[in-house]
Amino acid sequence: MKIGVLGGGQLGRMLALAGYPLGLRFCFLDPSPQASAGHLAELVIAHYDDPDALQRFAAQVDLVTYEFENVPVESARQLAQHRPVYPPPEALEASQDRLTEKRFFRGLGILTPAFAPVASLAELEQAVEQLGLPAVLKTRRFGYDGKGQMILRAPSDLRPAWEALGRLPLILEEFIAFDRELSLVAVRGRDGALAFYPLVENHHRDGILRLSLAPAPRLTQELQAVAESYAKKILEALNYVGVLALELFERHGELLANEMAPRVHNSGHWTIEGAEASQFENHLRAIVGWPLGSTAARGQCAMLNLIGEIPKIDEVLKVPGAHLHLYGKAPRPGRKLGHITLCEPTNEALEAKLAHLQPFIR
Repeated sequence: MKIGVLGGGQLGRMLALAGYPLGLRFCFLDPSPQASAGHLAELVIAHYDDPDALQRFAAQVDLVTYEFENVPVESARQLAQHRPVYPPPEALEASQDRLTEKRFFRGLGILTPAFAPVASLAELEQAVEQLGLPAVLKTRRFGYDGKGQMILRAPSDLRPAWEALGRLPLILEEFIAFDRELSLVAVRGRDGALAFYPLVENHHRDGILRLSLAPAPRLTQELQAVAESYAKKILEALNYVGVLALELFERHGELLANEMAPRVHNSGHWTIEGAEASQFENHLRAIVGWPLGSTAARGQCAMLNLIGEIPKIDEVLKVPGAHLHLYGKAPRPGRKLGHITLCEPTNEALEAKLAHLQPFIR
């Protein structure tokens, strides 16, 4: 079976690496001739909304998925006329607009930060009166890794933020003084079967994920159950097939949904070495229609992103048990170039190994 993947970045690359042992083949569509998944499989170089390229792409694959959620929804719908597309285009539509996404969560009874739509400076002033300061002003579309958002701390911040974010339709969100950031990677099969990985604790800097700890320290059955109940509502409402990641804030033991990603996710990379079946393998199992694999963790895991530069490979590999993944991308500031995973039987052993890695990972 040949899987067509919209997007040719590192997530697609890792999907292919998980799929080849299962006998699957791959074809990627991406606008960039340097897309890193092109090192491993056929790469169709075209824009996501090129109708001729989409038709050619569909003709050579058996089903379609994506590793990039900003694919035009209409392109996904066009492909769905010719081949099965998983997750469904409706999942893209729900996740691409932050306002639509928050309203979708609220409609399912999922807790979120308070929010208000903003279409003008006057509406921003009104929204601040409603939500108070500090607050977070975000673009409704195309935001990732901290891009497209600004924290408002004083009334004097409003006009500059409105101007800086391009006077586009925005969303103002309550500023959450959270205890920690968590994420849940979930998967639903074509037969409706559900599986959930343990909650992960995430640490960001400059809006970019730097470190994930899995399972999350101090994880309780109650917290895991609430996160799973949120994801189950989303998966079933969308008739979802594949892996979905749900980003959450924990505040005083309560979980608030921040965003969802209808694809495999950076905070799930630890599953390659750290779970019985990785998120990438389970995504493929789900979309092909095979039984889902076990999501059980193999001990305590840490995943460190390599941002902007690659450390000396021999220094990383000197650390016993360190698993290095490089994405074949040219270094540049703020770019995700790879990651390192550590898996140990105890948190104490994991912390000791992390101490060895941190001196040469900025």
